Amino acid sequence: MRIGKVHMSKKTIFIVEDEEDILDLLKYNLTREGYTVASASDGAEAVKAIQRKMPDLILLDLMLPGLDGLEVCRMLKKDQRTEAIPIVMVTAKGTETDVVAGLELGAQDYIAKPFSMKVLVARVRTILRRKQEQPSERDAVVKIRDIVIDPGRHEVLVKGKGVELTFSEFSILHFLAGRPGRVMTREQIVDAVRGADYAVTDRAVDVQIVGLRKKLGVRADYIETVRAVGYRFRE
Repeated sequence: MRIGKVHMSKKTIFIVEDEEDILDLLKYNLTREGYTVASASDGAEAVKAIQRKMPDLILLDLMLPGLDGLEVCRMLKKDQRTEAIPIVMVTAKGTETDVVAGLELGAQDYIAKPFSMKVLVARVRTILRRKQEQPSERDAVVKIRDIVIDPGRHEVLVKGKGVELTFSEFSILHFLAGRPGRVMTREQIVDAVRGADYAVTDRAVDVQIVGLRKKLGVRADYIETVRAVGYRFRE
């Protein structure tokens, strides 16, 4: 156990939360788990602090004074320096619309208030662990016909032209294209992209696929729907 604590102490979690009691609760529990914790109470301050000293993971409330959480997420995911930092939305909003919005912007996970601290800590551990696992598979460039997917550059080329994808769309495309011909259920897609304990509706996955197909344009048909099962990338 001590070895795990030493390892985790190298990880920094940045909390963006304007409710002082919740912020104190998160700081106390995450520090006790061995993490280094930094924080900000408003969006603009958070963006500047994160860009100065990049953390390993961000816990981000949506309801913030001034710059809201969705805008903070959008800004961080558009910045090459910070786009790969996992973001977990922690918010009182719990509707499907908010979940989908967070996914589309590139958030890694979503936890609604009131939350279980044990569940939150478990999600944090899972995301940080998955960030370190199987780097060769995650970083491998995939080339299929006239599509090139480069995780290192977060770049997708279709017939030599760049296609701009959200973090979630990119992750799903890379996962499916890396297994051409294999049918993947929605649950398998979520598990691979976000972790086995991530709670998400089937519709949220479908929304990501719809957006991905639109952006692939003439190559939208490379992603096939397998009725009542899931999706696959054409061989």
